Amino acid sequence: MNIATGIFMLSSFIILWGMVLYPLSIKILGKLFKGRKNSKNYSNTPTVTVMVVAHNEETVIKEKLSNLLNLDYPKNKMEILVSSDNSNDRTNDFVKTFQKEHPFENIRLFEVKKRKGKTNAQNEAQKTIDSEFIVFTDANSMLHSQAVKELMASFTTRDICYVTGRLSILNFDKGEVSGNESKYWSKDLKIREIESRIHTITAGNGALYACRNEDYVDFDPIKSHDGHMPKYFAFKGSRAIANHDAIAYEKAGEVIEDEFKRKVRMNRGILKNIIPDIRLFNVVRNGWFSYFYFGHRTCRYSLWLAHFTLLLSNVYLVTDSWFYFVTLVGQVFFYLIALLKITFKIDNKYISMIYYYCVTLAAQWVGVYNMLTGKAKPFWEKAESTR
Repeated sequence: MNIATGIFMLSSFIILWGMVLYPLSIKILGKLFKGRKNSKNYSNTPTVTVMVVAHNEETVIKEKLSNLLNLDYPKNKMEILVSSDNSNDRTNDFVKTFQKEHPFENIRLFEVKKRKGKTNAQNEAQKTIDSEFIVFTDANSMLHSQAVKELMASFTTRDICYVTGRLSILNFDKGEVSGNESKYWSKDLKIREIESRIHTITAGNGALYACRNEDYVDFDPIKSHDGHMPKYFAFKGSRAIANHDAIAYEKAGEVIEDEFKRKVRMNRGILKNIIPDIRLFNVVRNGWFSYFYFGHRTCRYSLWLAHFTLLLSNVYLVTDSWFYFVTLVGQVFFYLIALLKITFKIDNKYISMIYYYCVTLAAQWVGVYNMLTGKAKPFWEKAESTR
C-alpha cells in the first residue's frame, strides 16, 4: 500500500466514522445501556447565581430579565447577574432601569471594562459570586420556568461537575437554514443524551448549563465553556451530563450568512481541537469519554482536512482502478450539487442538506485560516436574525 492509498483510506475513515458510523454505534450503545439513567433530586435547591453575558443586547435584555424572574426557584436562593462585556449601547441603562423597577429582586450588573469576549466576561464576573452554583445562559435564550430547578436536581453526586440543558430552536419552520440547523441539532441531542447516560458528554451548549462555583476555572478567553468544560472535568475523573428537561428556547440563524458566521466562531480554535491530547489515550482513566470524544469531536473537527486530503489522494489514484474513478466522480458531483444550490436556488431538502454540510466545511476552513493568520478572536458580532 502506497502513501496515497493510506491517506485515502484514513480520510475516508475519519469522514465515515464521524458522520455515519459513530452515530450508528451510539444508537446501538443506547439500546445496550437502555436501563442506565441519570437520577434527579428535586429537593436539592442550593444557592444559585444565574449569569447572563451580554454585549450590546439592548433589543433582548429586558425580555431576558423578565424571563428569569419567572423561573420556578426559591427567590431567596437565586440572584441574577448580568456581566456586560463592555456594552456601548443601552444594555447597561436598561439593566439599571430594570433594577429600579424591581427593587425587591436580586439583580446585579457587573460591567466589564475592556471587551475580551464571553469567556473573559464570565471569568471576571465569577470572582464576585458567593453562591454555591452558577447557571450560565445567553441573553437571547429564554428559559423554561423549570430550567434552573432541573439543572440543580441533576447534581446528585459529587463527581457530577457540569450539567447542560437542551436548546430548543423556535424558528425551525421559518426557512431551510434554521430548518437544517434544527435537524442537525436534534440528532446531536440524541447522541448527547446517550453519552450522558453511559458516562459523560463531550460538549455542552452555551444557551444553558451549570457548574459548582468552587469547580469553576478560568479558561483562556479564546476557549468556550461549552467546548472545553466537559473535557476539563473528564480529565479530572469527573462527569459532565445532559438534562434535556432543562430547556432554553432560542432562534437559529435564518439567513446562511448568520449561520456561517456562527460556525466560523465555533471553529475559532479548531486546530488545537484536532491535535490529539495525550490524555485522551488513557482509556483506563477516561473510560467511555475517550471513545465519545474521538467520534463526536476529533473526527468532526477534522472534516475540513479529511475532505481535502481525500480529494487530493483520489486525484492521484484515479488511474489505478475503476474504484478510484467512481469515488472521484462522486466527490466532484457532491461539491457540484452545493454549487448548483447557490447558483440556481434549488429548493430540495436533500440538495439543501449537502449544501448545508459544505457550508460547515467552508466555515471550518475559515476557522483554520483565522487561527493561522492571528485573526481568531474571543468575541464576535451577534447574528441579528437570532434576536
